[in-house]
Amino acid sequence: MKRILSAVAGGIMIGIGGSVFIACDVKYVGAFFFALGLFTICEFGLGLYTGKIGYLFKIKGNYYIEVIQTLIGNIIGTFIAGILVGYAKPQYAEKAYDMCSSRLLQNPLQTLILSFFCGILMFIAVNLFKKNAGIGRYIGIFTAVPVFILSGFEHSVADMFYFFCGRVFSVQALVFIAICVIGNALGSFAIAYFDK
Repeated sequence: MKRILSAVAGGIMIGIGGSVFIACDVKYVGAFFFALGLFTICEFGLGLYTGKIGYLFKIKGNYYIEVIQTLIGNIIGTFIAGILVGYAKPQYAEKAYDMCSSRLLQNPLQTLILSFFCGILMFIAVNLFKKNAGIGRYIGIFTAVPVFILSGFEHSVADMFYFFCGRVFSVQALVFIAICVIGNALGSFAIAYFDK
């Protein structure tokens, strides 16, 4: 239960990051401040699927259960954040709806590729945080996150928030998120292989 609650909090923090991105008219500014979500998650040790999945084959035991619980918690957290923010700021809900509509125009292979590259960047950001001390541990967070956003790569948990905020509930949306979850995992696995 503790792990799921940690992941719920992680999902809410990604929702806050997504909110500031929606709010900013200058996308470069929004992309930078979105990184506050991952910064907080790393600092407080909260659960985030895209931060954990890359270690699936590195950590022994029942780590896969932790990853599944984290994903469930992230879904709940982004749902809470998305519904509340969308209600409190209807203009955010409209922007999120437009963002989601354009994402759903991608074919599945495009979505898989875009989420693959996001997975690479997320593993880099989290791994640098874990391995470094001082200010060096934050460089990955405040570079990799803006890079994945400005590149248009797909982050499964952030996309969950956008879909919930924009009230986009459909089978197509569910398939889109599932592909992002897989793509993020594959990207994380690929770069984790080179981590010595």
